Amino acid sequence: MDKLVRAITAGGMVQAVAVSTRDLTERARNIQKSLPVATATLGRALAAASMMGNALKDPRASLTLQIRGGGPLGTILAVSDAAGNVRGYVQNPQTDFPLRPDGKLDVGGAVGSEGTLTVIKDLGMKEPYTGSVGLLGGEIAEDLAAYFVESEQIPTACALGVLVDRDQSVRAAGGYIIQLLPGAGEDVIARVEGGVMAAGPVTGLLERESSPEALLRTVLSDFEVEILETAPVEYRCYCSRDRVERALISMGTEELEDMLAQQGGCELGCQFCDTVYRFSAQELRALIDNMK
Repeated sequence: MDKLVRAITAGGMVQAVAVSTRDLTERARNIQKSLPVATATLGRALAAASMMGNALKDPRASLTLQIRGGGPLGTILAVSDAAGNVRGYVQNPQTDFPLRPDGKLDVGGAVGSEGTLTVIKDLGMKEPYTGSVGLLGGEIAEDLAAYFVESEQIPTACALGVLVDRDQSVRAAGGYIIQLLPGAGEDVIARVEGGVMAAGPVTGLLERESSPEALLRTVLSDFEVEILETAPVEYRCYCSRDRVERALISMGTEELEDMLAQQGGCELGCQFCDTVYRFSAQELRALIDNMK
């Protein structure tokens, strides 16, 4: 089962969160029928959104992570609720992209680096909070660390990883976000940096130990770590027939009349999950009549 762990170091100078997301990334792969580089990219975005969404205090809040890098994958979108449950998609999931010279999936190349990473926090206010940064390399983790520094002024270390097996299924996925709190001195910074360097790439950690708690204790091995929260997370879509009806109504009577005349009804698939909503000619006519 996928889970998220939130922690703080003794002395309160460092806060951290880690997540294991193999199952939900595999669910996303099955929905999208994605090829490996798209699976790895979406998996990273989902893990990041889960950790960031879980940090929101209001249970009705949500967080959207949108990446547009100009690469062949197109737009990458991941949405989290306040518990850390996520959904998402890649615009072009069937993208095949050459491996990097070191034999690893080239997420940065497939995402592109000519664009932006945008974070939208819907906190139930009139306007959502939106922060955006230019992409550094499209690998997502370093772009996210830049977002935290630029938009929220929080020094951050971020690592995200997805291991795709030979049969294209997800073998392991997850990541961590470590942040310095106000008052953290140079010694704390040096110990965090040393721990991150000693732990090595997150994919290696995930392959050896999929527990997010073990992940944090490895990376923060120079600190006494106190676990604050452990929560299950999953791939969760909030689509419903009511929402699809509202989307149809927003198109206006003219467009619905055209749809009725040309197709005699409609089928709409959710972009986040594999649910298809069908509206017969009679149901579409009833919607149009109600709008009038």
